[in-house]
Amino acid sequence: MSRPPGAPQGVVAACPCGEVYELKPEYAGRLLECPVCGRHLRAGAPPGAAPRPPAGDLDPAFDREQFLLNQRVFRIASEYEIWSPEGQPILFVHRPSYPLRTVLAYLLATLAALAAVAVFVGLAGGGPAGARALLVLLMYPAAAIVFLVVSMSLRPLRHVSVYRDDSRRETLLRVRQDQRVAFLTRTYTVLTPAGAPLARLRKTYLHNIVRKRWYVETPGGRLLGMAIEDSMILSLLRRLLGPFFGLLRTNFVFVYPTEEIFGEFNRKFTLLDRYVLDLSLDHERRFDRRVALALGVMLDTGERR
Repeated sequence: MSRPPGAPQGVVAACPCGEVYELKPEYAGRLLECPVCGRHLRAGAPPGAAPRPPAGDLDPAFDREQFLLNQRVFRIASEYEIWSPEGQPILFVHRPSYPLRTVLAYLLATLAALAAVAVFVGLAGGGPAGARALLVLLMYPAAAIVFLVVSMSLRPLRHVSVYRDDSRRETLLRVRQDQRVAFLTRTYTVLTPAGAPLARLRKTYLHNIVRKRWYVETPGGRLLGMAIEDSMILSLLRRLLGPFFGLLRTNFVFVYPTEEIFGEFNRKFTLLDRYVLDLSLDHERRFDRRVALALGVMLDTGERR
């Protein structure tokens, strides 16, 4: 392919199937899909681009710009295989579900709610008509609150562990669920294997009504970035129509506090749950890849998608 004199040099993406593509410079570092074989591949950096900053002591499994998350199906627990863009497994994620303990928590919460209803009925039995009407009006929301508090209190915490592989012998990262009972805000702490906190992930349920949003903060509370649902219009359509046969997949953009986009978390259009975490816009690698991967996992399992 000829190039006009003075035109900017493009970037090259070579696929293991043998296809080679020359692309415009703006595609440098982006995660692409080979139209021939469907593999994911990354376009190379344009000529003269600054070298990538060193990774320091970051484990090589996290030292990359793209992660492919593939959720295992027919599992009680939430499990993900993390692949490199070349399709090689690099990490394994496990989040237990505890189904029996969860069912027991719901049963006990139901009994507690029924007991609350019985108390209200007893109080309303001998009082004046106005008081009885008020108690009956308050009975149902009170029972619902009792059910939520008791069920949340008894359900086990579901921490996330990131392992080297599915043997689960070597832990590389943990995400700790901080609260059992949470009505307005829930937080998770990202930890090293030694237990040192890296960041805190926070979501506010009120924001989910219109547009989902997660906050990433330092352990001291300073805002590092956010994950925001990709479009306000699409967000409203999802509230009305749901996923609409997979056409309204919930995707997120990662932004700094200045609202500068540095990454994307997109669900692929497949029958299985597959996601692409692409941080190639974070050229200076300001955002910790370990925290980004933990956030990507929580954007799926933490939102119950």
